[in-house]
Amino acid sequence: MKEEEVNRCQIQEWYPKFKSDSIKTVIHELPESFIEYLTDDNRPFLLPLSIDDADALPNRIHKPEEEEDFEVSEGSEDESEQPLPPPSFPELETKIKESIKALGGSVFPKLNWSAPKDAAWISPTGNLCCNSFSEVALLLRASDSLVHDLCHVYDSCSDKTVSRPPKFFLALRKWYSSLRPEMEFRCFVRNGILVGVSQREVTGFYPALVEKKDELITLIQRFFTNKVKQSFESESYTFDIYVTNDERVKLLDFNPWVAFTLSLLFTWEELEDKLNGEEDCLEFRLVESQCGVRPGLKTAVPYDYLDTSPGSGWDEFLRKADEQLAQQIRSPQAGA
Repeated sequence: MKEEEVNRCQIQEWYPKFKSDSIKTVIHELPESFIEYLTDDNRPFLLPLSIDDADALPNRIHKPEEEEDFEVSEGSEDESEQPLPPPSFPELETKIKESIKALGGSVFPKLNWSAPKDAAWISPTGNLCCNSFSEVALLLRASDSLVHDLCHVYDSCSDKTVSRPPKFFLALRKWYSSLRPEMEFRCFVRNGILVGVSQREVTGFYPALVEKKDELITLIQRFFTNKVKQSFESESYTFDIYVTNDERVKLLDFNPWVAFTLSLLFTWEELEDKLNGEEDCLEFRLVESQCGVRPGLKTAVPYDYLDTSPGSGWDEFLRKADEQLAQQIRSPQAGA
C-alpha cells in the first residue's frame, strides 16, 4: 500500500466527487492549535471554553490520579505550579456552530479518515450525535482511535515519507436518527473488481436481511459499476454504503485495502484469494443466524474519571442521559 492510496480515502478528497451520492457533509480545515489540543496527553482532560454558555459542557473530567500533579499547595507563589487554563477556539467554534445549524441541528463528526466511535460512551445519547461545539470537542478529545489519524495513518505504507498529513480536517455529517445500522455494508474491491460485501453491523442478527440478500447484492453491484468503479482512482480499496428504505444507495466512506481496515465477516486472506481467474467471484456475507453474531467490545464510562457531585455539571449531564434512556424504554417502538 502506498501513501497516495491512503490519501485518496480522506473525506475531504473523495466527498466533493461523490457528494450527490453521499450524505450531506460540511468540512472544515482544523487549526494546528486544535490538533495540538487533541494530542496533548500532558494536561488534564479539559474541554475548550465555549463562547456560548448555553452550549457548554463541564470543562474538566475529573481524574483522581491527577490530583497530585495539578494541585497547588497553600502559600505557593510559583506561577508555574498554577493549573493551565482551558483552551479556547472561538473562530472554529463559530464555524462549527453555523454548520450544525445548516445541517439541521444534529451532526456526527469525523477527521480525515476516522470517526470517534470508541468515545460514544461519553455521549449522553450513547452515540456520535452532536448538537454543539462542546459535544464535538468532547468526542474528539475522548477518542483513542483518532490517534491513528493524527499519528500513525501512514505506518503501513511501503513508501512512507511522513508521519502525518500536512493538514487535518473535521467533517460534520448530517445526523439521521432514522438510520438502521443493519442496512450499512462494507464492500471490498480488489484490482478493480468487487470481490466481497459484508454486513457492517455484525453484533446482531437481522432476519429481514437474509430474506433480502439477493435484492441487496443486485443494488450494491449496480451502484459499484455505475457510480464508484470509474470514479475512484485506486485499484484496491473498501467503501461503505447505506441502503435506504426506498432502495437508494448512499456512499458513506472509503478505506484502504488491508492496512487498518476491518474485514468484518471475512478474513483478509479470504479476500486476497478471491481473484482466482474467475470473473464472477463476488461473495456477500451476512450474519445469517444468532450463532453467527460477533459481539463487539462493550465499553462503559470510566466512572472514576467523573466528578458527579452536585454542582459539578456532570450531575446534570448524567441526569439527562438517564431521562433519555427512560424515554427510549417507554417508547412504543422499544419492543418492536
